[in-house]
Amino acid sequence: MARIVITRAIAIDSDEIDERFTRAGGPGGQHVNTTDSAVQLRFDVGASPNLPDRVKARLAVLAGSRMTQDGVLILRADAARSQEMNRREARERLVALIREATIAPKARRPTKPTRASQTRRVDAKARRGAIKSGRGRVNPD
Repeated sequence: MARIVITRAIAIDSDEIDERFTRAGGPGGQHVNTTDSAVQLRFDVGASPNLPDRVKARLAVLAGSRMTQDGVLILRADAARSQEMNRREARERLVALIREATIAPKARRPTKPTRASQTRRVDAKARRGAIKSGRGRVNPD
């Protein structure tokens, strides 16, 4: 049972990943019709004992439509002609997605504009308004 290292604290077992091979479209000529080179990687996020709950929640948001309602993440790789290259690409994408989910978002601190910046903004608006009002039609009186 090989382990796939995500971060220093998180690693998943390769047994948790289910890979299915299908025929891929695209380049390859007649050869593509006979080999199962595309990889569909399935990873059950909800049942994984190696991922913390907070990472699972962020992963569900990041995965979007790639996650089923049952909590299974599905990634498809079919860019390369080689089954092994597609398999490697799918695993790399899974690791990258989980790594991204481990990063906690920064808490937003609400800020107010300074009084000086508010004054500058209002003064600039007044100046611009004066310039525009000077563009009116000239009365021949």
